[in-house]
Amino acid sequence: MTTPNPEWASEVLSAARFELGRVVVGQDRMLERILTALLANGHCLLEGVPGLGKTLTLSTLARVLGGSFSRIQFTPDLLPSDIVGTRIYRASTEKFDVEPGPILSNFVLADEINRAPAKVQAAMLEVMAERQVTIGDQTFDAPRPFLVMATQNPVESEGVYPLPEAQRDRFLMRVPVDYPTESEELEIMRRSDITPEGAKAVLDPASVSNLQRITSNVFVDQPVAEYALRLVTATRSPGSAGLDQLEGLIEFGASPRASLALVACGRGLALLRGRDFVTEQDVYDIAYDVLNHRLILSFEAVADGVSVDDILVELLTSIPTGR
Repeated sequence: MTTPNPEWASEVLSAARFELGRVVVGQDRMLERILTALLANGHCLLEGVPGLGKTLTLSTLARVLGGSFSRIQFTPDLLPSDIVGTRIYRASTEKFDVEPGPILSNFVLADEINRAPAKVQAAMLEVMAERQVTIGDQTFDAPRPFLVMATQNPVESEGVYPLPEAQRDRFLMRVPVDYPTESEELEIMRRSDITPEGAKAVLDPASVSNLQRITSNVFVDQPVAEYALRLVTATRSPGSAGLDQLEGLIEFGASPRASLALVACGRGLALLRGRDFVTEQDVYDIAYDVLNHRLILSFEAVADGVSVDDILVELLTSIPTGR
């Protein structure tokens, strides 16, 4: 295989996106964000109504990148052992054997993650944050690469459990998934009448790990890092950033984890766009997806009908890039 470098990364990423496009129609923004999360070695939360291709996207991504794939359907009666694994007593050996769960795959689809109760959500925290699971007295490392892509339906309120703030913060990005355009939906209808053409594997897990190492070395100039920091700190004290109109609307702003996420995602997006350096535009483009699940609104904002989107639009259009 060619020695990993930015040129090699750009070539194989273009090939991967081409193969994804052979199966997934449209949804370019979602595909870009998922690949960015993968390159930045983080997890992705997709929010959209059923039928928009979220499951198809991740299964196709696993095929293109050559990794293992697991789908976990979250339900109210799900148990932590159904996810991380359990201990099984073997009468033949008079010992307990450990049976790892489906979470130990390269690409995990946590479908309708907000349908599971708090105990199951807590079981996800360790593997998402530390890339390992503990079963009894044994610890198992998650494979490399490891990506959790969770989905949730934003329009349902019956039988769902809102994700804890700590778990939402573990997701690198929350990506809204919208309906396809008319031309894209027409293409989807056309493809439903013919035998689908599967995507081909263009990478393997070792190559994906190399891509993640290349991403971590993408150059971030000081002004770019300062711009990312200004965006995050403005969510904590809007008045000091000249956003007096947002004072009192944000109960809790983004943590330093958001600053790290902005830079990491900026690196991944820059590499996807064929560059080995990050620009303010990369940070600006990815900021909404990184910040939209990390803000907690005040009672005043909720009472006035102010949404997180309203605040982020005001923030992103007001904070200068510095150039």
